[in-house]
Order: sequence, then C-alpha cells, then structure tokens
Amino acid sequence: MPELLSVESAVTRILESFRPLPVEHVELVESLGRVLGADVRASFDAPPFANSSMDGFAVIAQDTQGAEQQQPARLRVVADIPAGTMPTRALLAGEAARIMTGAPLPEGANAVVPVEQTDQNWRSGENHPPSAYVSIYQTVNPGAYVRPRGEDFFTGDTVLPALTPIRPQELGLLAALGSQRVPVIRQPRVVILSTGDELLDVEQPLAPGKIRDANGYTLYGLVKTYGGLPIRLPIIRDTLADARARFQAALALQPDIILSSAGVSVGAFDVVRAVVEELGAINFWRVNLRPGKPLAFGHVGGVPFFGLPGNPVSAMVTFDVFVRPALLRLTEQPDAVPTITAVLEEDTPSDGRRSYLRVKLRRDGAKWVATMTGTQSSGALTSMVKADGIIIIPEGVTLARAGEPFAVRLLRDIH
Repeated sequence: MPELLSVESAVTRILESFRPLPVEHVELVESLGRVLGADVRASFDAPPFANSSMDGFAVIAQDTQGAEQQQPARLRVVADIPAGTMPTRALLAGEAARIMTGAPLPEGANAVVPVEQTDQNWRSGENHPPSAYVSIYQTVNPGAYVRPRGEDFFTGDTVLPALTPIRPQELGLLAALGSQRVPVIRQPRVVILSTGDELLDVEQPLAPGKIRDANGYTLYGLVKTYGGLPIRLPIIRDTLADARARFQAALALQPDIILSSAGVSVGAFDVVRAVVEELGAINFWRVNLRPGKPLAFGHVGGVPFFGLPGNPVSAMVTFDVFVRPALLRLTEQPDAVPTITAVLEEDTPSDGRRSYLRVKLRRDGAKWVATMTGTQSSGALTSMVKADGIIIIPEGVTLARAGEPFAVRLLRDIH
C-alpha cells in the first residue's frame, strides 16, 4: 500500500499543473463577477470641472464673511445654473448664482451656500426663476460644498488595476469611464461528472436502492462560487463503455478542468479510474485526510482531472482543499481562506489523519468555542448545512482535547 500523500504535498503538485487563463473582452454588463484582465486608466478628470455638492448659491467666499441670521450678506443673483449646463458668465464681487447639485461652478466662484442657509425656499420639482437678490445666513470658506476638478481621479490614473474582482461598484465605475467592453480573465470551464448506478437526477422519483445526485449540484454551485463556468453532464453509469463515452463528451467541450465524484476507489464498479488511466494518467489518488482519502488527481487528454470521493461531505471538503486553489490560480485570485482560531468544547477523537470536522461556533468572551454539529458521517449533508465552519485537527493527533485551540475554515460570516 503506497504511503498517503500529505495535504500540502498534494496541493503543491496540483498547482504545478495550472497557469492563469488568457484575457477576453466582454460587454460591460457581462463583466460583473469576473476578474479584470488589464489595468483600466482614466481618459479624463473626474469630475471634469469643479461642481456644487448642494443645491444653493455659488458665491465668492469673501462676500459671506460675517454673515449670520441676524446680519445676512445680501448678494445680487446674476445667473441660474441647472445641472447639465455650463455657466455663461463669471461672478464678480457682490454677486451670486443659483446652482443645482452637480452643476459647474462659474468662473470667479469658490464656494457654495446651501439653499437652507438663505432666504430662498424653492421646492423640489418646481422651476421658478431665482429672485434678484439672495440673503446669505452663513459664512462659508473657500471650497465649501464644492467638489473640485479631479477629486475622484485625474487623466492617466490607474483607477482599476488588473486582477480586480468586478463587483457592482466596479461595474458603475467602468460605466462612468465609458468602458463598453471590459478585459476580463476567461472563466475556467469545468465539466462535472457524477458516477454510479445508484444515482438519480433531481426530477426522478426515488426507488429502492437509489439516491438523488446531490454532488453534481453541490459541485456546480461551488465551481460557480469560485468564478468557474460549470457544465454538468449526464450521470456516468457503472460500465467502462458509459464512462468512456462521458469522458470523451467532456473532452469535446474543451474544458479547463474535469471534475468527477465517485468511481476512483478500488471497488469492482469504480470505472472512472480505469477510464482515466486509459485516456490519460492519474498522478496520485490517496491523501492523508478525512473525509476524502480516495482523492484522485491526474490528466485526461491533457486536461487536469480531479476525482473526488462520492460521499457528499467528502466531495465538498476535497473541493475546498484541492479544487478551489486550482480555480483561483486560473483566474489569478489570492487563495485567502477566511479562518479563525477556536477552542473545542469537548474532547474529540481523531484517527491520526488530518481531519476536517463540521462545527458550530459561539462566542465566549474573547474566544470562539467550537461544538460538533452532530454526526461526522461523510454522507450527512445536513451537517454541512448546519456548520459555521470546519475545524482542522492536525495529522498525528488522536485525541483533540476540550479547550485546545485549532484553526477553523469558515463556511459563513459569523461576525
């Protein structure tokens, strides 16, 4: 029996097979959730002109010195500047211009007085001409309520560096920049295969000896969560011919990864391993962890292949530990796993392999306390649904004692 490979060695060997994917250009609305493939630089200043941050009156700040409710400054209104228009004249001493939020300041003005600090009271939606004079009840300094030119960025600035994940806020900035098409790293194409005569698809009624294919959908969600483009193929039945046909169909889709669950152990009906070795090679297939020891990694037709265990929890854990870093490598994203330290609430036996156990977390003063979700069976899907995180018991430990601290990979936001 070959020696079990350590988790770190397995991850290192896996990542050697992956290089970042090329850049493609997509429509702006299609870039959401993608990773920027090149720096985006500004071709203009933003804002392109000094503008008002309030509805009010553009003024020369010096003209408001000493102004207050009992002794207002009285200025002559010489212009009306709605948003979307440009001023037609400069302000002189003793003058003001009515101005709307976002409208450009006229030449000579260096501050804005909010309408609430004047004797004017126009209502939103009404468009009455301004009065000939305005009384100012507030002293303002130069720059008050003014957004200066280039406050956000200047021409030539790198406003979004390459490898930035595109969230709604980046999407809005790209729109403001006029980016109709956006350079993004191509999404990894991941073909997902589930294996076993016992499996039914979601629309099929249960029958004796049968279960529904949960792994195909779980893995679909995980691939999509980490930026991949998941493609589910029909379930592989337990024959070499069917396995061969499904893998050939997978290769025809030109994937970046082929991901299967079950069929890579040593059972009489574990046909996936046989077909992978026929069409490619398995680099390794036993790793020192639980759940998930029978993990296979290799290549099929030159495409990286992961053979995950068939038990649902094992499939999810091995995806998180081994497949997720590969997907992130393809899109050049950091492998930043949200991790905290928690102490065990009770003594927990282990078998000496590195163990990933499902836990609930609660705060106790300055520390987090981890409690098992119940059964740690690798077939118990609800244990993953209930879990706040996965506590990691290192290799060589056969009894993790209550009160001892261990790393926990978070599955949800606990803060």
